[in-house]
Amino acid sequence: MTHLQTLKNPLVAKLTFIQFISYFGAWFSQVAIASMILEFKANDIVISLVFVMSFLPAMILAPINGMIVDRIGFKKLMGIALLVEMSMTLLFTTINSLDLVWLLMIFIFIRTTCATIIFTAEMSFLPKILEGKMLQNTNEIHSAIWSISFALGMAFGGLSTHYFGYDVTFLIDVSLYTIALVIFFTLKINLDEKPNYQSSLSMIKEAFEYIRGNKKIFHLMMVHAVIGLTVFDVIVALLAKIYYADTISEPLAIGWLNATRAVGLVIGMMIFNRYVDKKNLHLFLFAEAIFISFWALLQNDFYLSILGMFTVGLLVTNLWAYTYTMLQEEIDSSYLGRILAYNDMLFMGIAVTTTLLIGYASDKGIKLENITLTIAFGFVISGFYYIWFKRKYL
Repeated sequence: MTHLQTLKNPLVAKLTFIQFISYFGAWFSQVAIASMILEFKANDIVISLVFVMSFLPAMILAPINGMIVDRIGFKKLMGIALLVEMSMTLLFTTINSLDLVWLLMIFIFIRTTCATIIFTAEMSFLPKILEGKMLQNTNEIHSAIWSISFALGMAFGGLSTHYFGYDVTFLIDVSLYTIALVIFFTLKINLDEKPNYQSSLSMIKEAFEYIRGNKKIFHLMMVHAVIGLTVFDVIVALLAKIYYADTISEPLAIGWLNATRAVGLVIGMMIFNRYVDKKNLHLFLFAEAIFISFWALLQNDFYLSILGMFTVGLLVTNLWAYTYTMLQEEIDSSYLGRILAYNDMLFMGIAVTTTLLIGYASDKGIKLENITLTIAFGFVISGFYYIWFKRKYL
């Protein structure tokens, strides 16, 4: 079954379209946020903390988010979350100095909390209506849509910020969320969702016991979480600040580097989709380590760095989608929301830790090239970890 055949499912097609608009809007304003704090002359640690706010909710609120997803109806939950995301984006326009960065962090935290709930809700909903290759294809489409919206959002966000400024970019973003919200309420969803009347504490405790009793699920979560090492947006921002400021404006540098990586994500999905499987997944993890190392060696030059970023993105979509599908297929449907939320917690835990360490290491004078090579080594370790997992559980 091809990805185009998968999109012939009306519900998958509409959710994909809504997802694209929502994701595009998120990345469209991300460039404005990064450029704004750079213009405020924030130091490396503050820059890292702002980026951390985009990851922190998935890490610290996972038990609550998972419980919410398993308790509240899909359509109602999605509508509320989209509305709050739109409101927080509008509030970004109130930030006009470094003194208000703490308020910006709160707005980002709330918006990202809603985005995390939306993601968990969608990824819990899909296994209830899809299975097998159809589910894997949909996950890959989900990842590809993220990549496409990432590319276009970063590119156009960079252009918008460069030519029109932050506030106009944020207002355009608000209009995109409005479109996503209107389209979502036209969606017809026929799913018999049985309410869960367990207490919140009982639901959280039950989910942790489920993971503890299913070691295979825990190790799949660990393998998937390694992909969080590729969430190195702060490296891109620091490269634009330290190395590329004399070559190109910071908003454009951030936008084009991230857009190039996203193009690699999409092209890589189309090329390598048919080759990734349970038997050779470790080889793709090792290959990703090589690609990240290649980028590290090219970072001093903006144009060569673009080439390196393209190679970094080639395998990430397939690694993310395949490991996520393996996990989804192992989880009982009654636990999907909670377990996937805890999986996001682990994933974002890796991303947050990586982001903070990048900012700290850079502030202490460690070269970005060496920081990037350390991230590459993380994929080498993950490749050997998967070899062990495969021998024990597959």
